[in-house]
Amino acid sequence: MLASSGFQDLVCWQKSRELTRTIYQLTQRPPVARDFGFCGQIQRASTSVMSNIAEGFERGGRAEFTQFLVVSKASLAEVYSLLYVGLDAGYFSPQQFDDMEQQIEEIARIVGGLRASVARQRDNQKKGAKDSALGPQSSHLEPGGSP
Repeated sequence: MLASSGFQDLVCWQKSRELTRTIYQLTQRPPVARDFGFCGQIQRASTSVMSNIAEGFERGGRAEFTQFLVVSKASLAEVYSLLYVGLDAGYFSPQQFDDMEQQIEEIARIVGGLRASVARQRDNQKKGAKDSALGPQSSHLEPGGSP
């Protein structure tokens, strides 16, 4: 499907892994570590970002990969929203928030670009299949062609 040998080679997966690592590290420290509900939710959401990239890639089809990238980006939005909760609750410093916000924005751009690229490839593949299905019978549609 892509020139990549595995999902681990995808920059968006690598960056998502870094974000997940950061979130796990920060949520192991007090006072946030005592908020089990919050920690679990933001950890699951961040893990979902990288997991959906991996799962979509391994499914092998462009349409499925596109859909999993959409889900991954939605999970990223959940992480972003939860960062605000963490900031407001005093769990993250403004600097920690800013650092993770930059990571999230970068991942969102990369995932969005990859999704658009995979969707274009999918659409071009569909168009190519449709064009080849018409084959020689479509010569009457071209100028000078006979019916």
